[in-house]
Amino acid sequence: MSRALLPAYETLIEQRIREATERGDFEGLPGTGQPMQLDDDLLVPEEVRVAHRILRNAGYVPPEALQVSQINQLVALAGRSEFEAAGGDQRLRALLIQLELAGRPVAAAQAWQDYQDALIRARGG
Repeated sequence: MSRALLPAYETLIEQRIREATERGDFEGLPGTGQPMQLDDDLLVPEEVRVAHRILRNAGYVPPEALQVSQINQLVALAGRSEFEAAGGDQRLRALLIQLELAGRPVAAAQAWQDYQDALIRARGG
């Protein structure tokens, strides 16, 4: 799908949501006003859900999640003196390579783009 078509879909989706809101379609739904349950495992294959839940409850965090967290921290520091002093650029590149090798090239590419955007903002551009 072309990137040029995405804004049209987003506009259509926003319009449909606005119309449903105006009609009151979202009022009185079960769970209204309650916190969302974000710890469900619907995207985890059924055959590994129990193992994931046991590991999560034991405090285990997958290495990729730690890498993504470290990448996000480094991106947030991009362009600052503490980033440069800590060798942040080299550390970020190493983490992105590890993420790519772990089979997450799209996530690594997006993180690199976020880093580039953060550098531009830090430089006032």
